[in-house]
Amino acid sequence: MLIKADLHVHTTASKDSLITPKDLVYYSKKHGLNACAVTDHNVLDEAYKIAKETDFLIIPGIEISSADGHIIALNVYELIPRGLSAVETVEQIHEAGGIAIACHPYVYFKGCLREAVCSSFDAIEVINARAFPFKSSVKKADEAAKRLGLSRVAGTDAHYGPQIGYGYTEIHAEEPTVESITKAIVDGKCSAHGQPVPIYLNAQQQVLRIRRMVRKFSHRDRL
Repeated sequence: MLIKADLHVHTTASKDSLITPKDLVYYSKKHGLNACAVTDHNVLDEAYKIAKETDFLIIPGIEISSADGHIIALNVYELIPRGLSAVETVEQIHEAGGIAIACHPYVYFKGCLREAVCSSFDAIEVINARAFPFKSSVKKADEAAKRLGLSRVAGTDAHYGPQIGYGYTEIHAEEPTVESITKAIVDGKCSAHGQPVPIYLNAQQQVLRIRRMVRKFSHRDRL
């Protein structure tokens, strides 16, 4: 069956995200997805919490801050230590039964892996809908996937609900389960699709984040 999933979404468990569990499910469905990976920064609990509370297919994941750049792990049940090298991080992910994705490897300002991308990974995020520069990063990531023989996936890297789904992966899985989906990705039964998130949505996100910060500091001052 065909699974259409955004494989890179952050919830409010990531300090820089505005996406609530309700937002995640609402916008995923609104934008035609039938699955979504929750990949908060170095946090795993929220992904499993959301998966238990909804009938929408959630792929539990985590975005790990390795010493060489950011790495997404999907289908892991334990935290992967941060600060290890890329190779060590991938080894830890595999030992935990998950798959490792080199996310936004050739962009600016996002902890990109660049030369640390290697054949140990299971897939490369060739399309990151919030990448800058977009076309250049897609081209370089696609070339790396070809050179290393790795699967190609896509995600939005969404931190604001309306951004969800601008980057997505079509996965030909045998059944709608996390295990079947991750196996299909490793086997290359997937393709990356997407376009840049519109500038106005990124601007809206920044305005809302600033408002949230102002409210937070105002509340502290009143205490």
